[in-house]
Amino acid sequence: MEQEGFSSVKILIQEAAMQTQEQLAKVKKHQHNLFIGIPKEITMQENRVPLTPSSVEFLVNNGNRILIETQTGKNANFSDNEYSEAGAEICYKCEDIYKADIVLKIDPPTLKEADLLRPNQLLISALQLNNLDELLVRKLMSKKVNAMAYEFIEDDSRTFPIVRAMSEIAGHGSIIIASEYLTNSHVGKGELLGGFAGIPPTQIVIIGAGAVGEYAAKAALGLGASVKVFDNSTYRLRRLQDNLGQRIFTSTIHPKALLNALKMADVAIGALRSENDRAPCVVTEEMVMAMKSKSVIIDVSVDHGGVFETTRPTNHEKPIFKAHDVIHYCVPNISSRFSRTASYALSNIVTPMLMSICNYGSFDEYIKENKGIKKGTYLFKGGLTSKILADKFGLAYKNLDFFLI
Repeated sequence: MEQEGFSSVKILIQEAAMQTQEQLAKVKKHQHNLFIGIPKEITMQENRVPLTPSSVEFLVNNGNRILIETQTGKNANFSDNEYSEAGAEICYKCEDIYKADIVLKIDPPTLKEADLLRPNQLLISALQLNNLDELLVRKLMSKKVNAMAYEFIEDDSRTFPIVRAMSEIAGHGSIIIASEYLTNSHVGKGELLGGFAGIPPTQIVIIGAGAVGEYAAKAALGLGASVKVFDNSTYRLRRLQDNLGQRIFTSTIHPKALLNALKMADVAIGALRSENDRAPCVVTEEMVMAMKSKSVIIDVSVDHGGVFETTRPTNHEKPIFKAHDVIHYCVPNISSRFSRTASYALSNIVTPMLMSICNYGSFDEYIKENKGIKKGTYLFKGGLTSKILADKFGLAYKNLDFFLI
C-alpha cells in the first residue's frame, strides 16, 4: 500500500513538472502620489486652465495633492469654490504654487515665474516656439528642471493630441466668429451664414486642409454654406474629403484659382501651418483688394505670421480692423475665446497623463516606457533634449536616452 501511495505521488510530481510554467511578471513600482501646483496665467488673453474641477476631484480622490492659485479658473467660469469642493487647496500667493513637485500651466513661464522653479521640478506647459525667448530656455536649463511641451507630446497614433484638440476648437470657432461678423450687429453686411431656400449660400474659402481647415469645413457645411478648400498637399486634401464623407471643391494653391475664389468669397479663413516658424503668406494685398466689400477674413494662422499679407495681430478687446473694406479678425489663440470648452479638452488629455506618472512611481520611469511623452520632453535635469530648440538657439543638445540608461 505504501509503495502504491509513493508511486501515485511520484506520478503527480512528474505531471506537474510537465505542465507549462508561468513566466514571472514584471513587478510594477508602487504608486507615488503627486504634488501638483497650478498658477494663475498672467499672459494677456489666456483664459484656459489645464485642469477642470472634475479632473481635480478625480486626481485628489486617487491620493494626489493639488494647489491652485486663487481666481485661476475665473475666465473659464470655474470658481475657487468649485475647485475647493473638488479637493484642491486654494493659494493666495503665487510663490506657494512653486513649492509643488509638478507645475502645470497653459502658457510658458515668464522669466519671473521661471525664477520660482526648483531643481528636478517637472514643468508641463506650452512652449510656443514662434515667440520663445532664448533667455527663458537658458533660465530653465540653469534651474535644472524637467520640462514637457504640449506641442511636442504624441499619442499612440503618432499625432499631437493637444495641438489637434485646440485646432479642432479653432476651426469650428472660426466659422462661429465669421457668422458674427457677417451680421449687422457688428460691422457686417447683415447676412446669415449658411444656406437658405431661394438665396445663394454663403461662399467660404478655407486655406489649409489640416485639423483647423477640416473642422471649419465641417461647421460651414453643416450650416449649408458652399466651401472651397486650398492646400498644397494633395494628401491633406484627399484626407479632408474622406473625413468629411463628401466631395467638395478642393485645389492646390494656384494664385489665379485662389484669386478667383476669393473674389466670390463672403468669408476667407487662413489655416496654413509650416514645419518652420512662419506660416506661408499666400494671399497678397492685391488679392484682398479684390474681395467683396464687408467680406470677412479670419486668420487662424496669425500667431505663425498669417496667411494674408494684410494680417496684423489683434486682441479680444479690439479683435477686428478693416483693410480695403474687408473685415479682418486676427486674434491669436482663438481656442482661448472658447476657454471653458478648451479647458475641458485639455484636461481630458492631461489628467490620464498625470495618473500614469503617479502609477509608474516617477517621471523618469514614465518616460522610459512612453515614446510620445519622451518626444514631448525638452528638458531633463536641465539638459536640453529637444534638437529643435538646440538648432534654433545654437545650444548643446543631449539625447534623452542617455539620461535614462
